[in-house]
Parts: sequence; structure tokens; C-alpha cells
Amino acid sequence: MGMRYHNKAIELSDVLRVEEAEELLTLVQKYPAAKLDLQACTHIHAACLQVLMAARPSVKAWPKETRLARWLQTALN
Repeated sequence: MGMRYHNKAIELSDVLRVEEAEELLTLVQKYPAAKLDLQACTHIHAACLQVLMAARPSVKAWPKETRLARWLQTALN
């Protein structure tokens, strides 16, 4: 899994595992105005999804995989 802050966005890629929920929380707290780039993300564990639902970041790019994108759009909008 990849997670980084780059160009005023939090970029998430590959699989977000439960172990990464705390790191994700730290990023969204440290950069509250950052947009979320999920384009390269393929799966999000429920713990990470809960972090995103609580933080309510703006989404810059949705995942390429259509089913995941629709699921996340429903959860985060």
C-alpha cells in the first residue's frame, strides 16, 4: 500500500489495510485541507473507510475500478 502527501493531496494506492488506519488518521489530521486522491486505490479496509468518513476530505480522484469508486462515492458523499 502507498500513502503519501503530495501536491496538496493525500494519495492512496493499492490496498489500505487495517494496520494503516492510524497512519491515515495522522495524515488527514496533519493536512485537513488536503484533497484525497484514490485513483490508484484497489481496496479499503473498513477501519480506513471510517477514518475517511469521519474526516470528510474532498475527493480529487476516485478509484479507477468502477465498483470501488461507486461504493466509496456512496460512503463519502
